[in-house]
Amino acid sequence: MDTTVVLSIRRDETVPVALLLAFTGGYLDAYTWIIHGVMANAQTANLVLLWVYGSIGNWAKALHFIPPILAFAVGIMAAAWLRRATGERASAISTLVEILLLITIAILHNRLPDLAGTLGISFVAAVQSAVFTRVEGVLYSSVMITGNMRQAIEGVFAVASGDGALRPPVIFAILCVTFGLGAAFGAFATKQIPNLALAVPVVALLVVLLRCESPGDEASP
Repeated sequence: MDTTVVLSIRRDETVPVALLLAFTGGYLDAYTWIIHGVMANAQTANLVLLWVYGSIGNWAKALHFIPPILAFAVGIMAAAWLRRATGERASAISTLVEILLLITIAILHNRLPDLAGTLGISFVAAVQSAVFTRVEGVLYSSVMITGNMRQAIEGVFAVASGDGALRPPVIFAILCVTFGLGAAFGAFATKQIPNLALAVPVVALLVVLLRCESPGDEASP
């Protein structure tokens, strides 16, 4: 008798959605670094550079890193409110908000480059990181790879020790690679087609939205 239990997975926690978001996260970090000289996602880097430049008295350069940090903080608060207000609809609504913001940023980029790019994209990254927090029920990040790399390495160690499954570390390793590919593709597109570069993450997020809103039962691993 087959006693296998098929566990359902929320559509916003499936591997394809996580990979699309990781690609987007890497892409936007490369875009903001090339265009604005700051990181959209990696607030650790922004904070370190803020203190490094501040320590040598280069306040003009140091203050350049404060707006994305503040925008990220506001995005986290907005995502917390959205989760409380909309419940399970938060993933779809936040993705739609991200798409609309990126389109707006692309339109305003030539008129308000620093305001639109730095503040807007950091806000988008914060919302994404706060709403999409799990892949197949396990915590992960779609906007940085440090935690994902740790999960992959710990998972490999667990498999080698005989008390872990192979699937989780493989997923986290692929997330790290996908984030890197997103950064590489983002750098290339930003240099080659700067005015259209944000179209790529918009398309990726549209696929995420469609997957989150697709009718039917929850997905299976």
